[in-house]
Amino acid sequence: MGTGLDMTDHGTQSAHVICEPLPITPAQKLFERWQRDHDERARDELVQRFLPLARKLARRYTGAHEPVDDLMQVASLGLVKAIDRFDYERGVAFSSFAVPTILGELKRYFRDFGWSVHVSRGVQDRALKIEDVRRRLTGRHGRSPSINELAEYMEVGVEEILEAVEATGAHHAISFETPRDDGDGEAGTLGDSFGSEDERFELVEFGATVARAAEHLSERERQVLALRFVRDMTQTEIAEEVGVSQMQVSRILRKAIARLRQLTGDVLPISADE
Repeated sequence: MGTGLDMTDHGTQSAHVICEPLPITPAQKLFERWQRDHDERARDELVQRFLPLARKLARRYTGAHEPVDDLMQVASLGLVKAIDRFDYERGVAFSSFAVPTILGELKRYFRDFGWSVHVSRGVQDRALKIEDVRRRLTGRHGRSPSINELAEYMEVGVEEILEAVEATGAHHAISFETPRDDGDGEAGTLGDSFGSEDERFELVEFGATVARAAEHLSERERQVLALRFVRDMTQTEIAEEVGVSQMQVSRILRKAIARLRQLTGDVLPISADE
């Protein structure tokens, strides 16, 4: 009987202990002051208290080629929104509510402002998720994961991974005026490193066309043409070179050029007088 009484007393005491309300934390007091009394100082204290959390989440995306200050600002804005929307009376930890709110603000920033050209929303979301998965798998295996490993982990096709990875190239644009050092002490801009169209390509193609057409000319005609347009000799100099009159050189040139124009579709941009 005595033992049973002791157990009952113990159970009553345990129930009494469990039913006692948990102590109010400093953060809860600040939330109460802000939401009930609209105390701006309490709101500022909450921001300062949880700012390290926002900074930690922003650093997750520092590898996305976005300015760190911009990421910190966006994460801080997400923190403020979380503070204003949080209901402290529900008994949920603020961090559990704040983390998805801040991350949502960061992802929205990347979707709306972080892309230099238009990319579909689905590809944007997948590209951001790939960055997160890549960091996670790199930390786990000590190396960067392959495309196949990313696809297997995310349970999507390799093509979808490749599409998202390629789309990340549209995430950040660089001005052609960006300073560039070629490593040899020569300074310039990024635009200087890009090639330009070489107009001589057209001349090379034209030369090959003329060479094939010239095979149908006589040896004397080919010789006179070479002296005139390759060695840049005058008709008088050519006449002395081949042992004919200047008048004959002129007739040979006109005949040869007319024949070449006929063979090449009248594209020859020269005349015998040039």
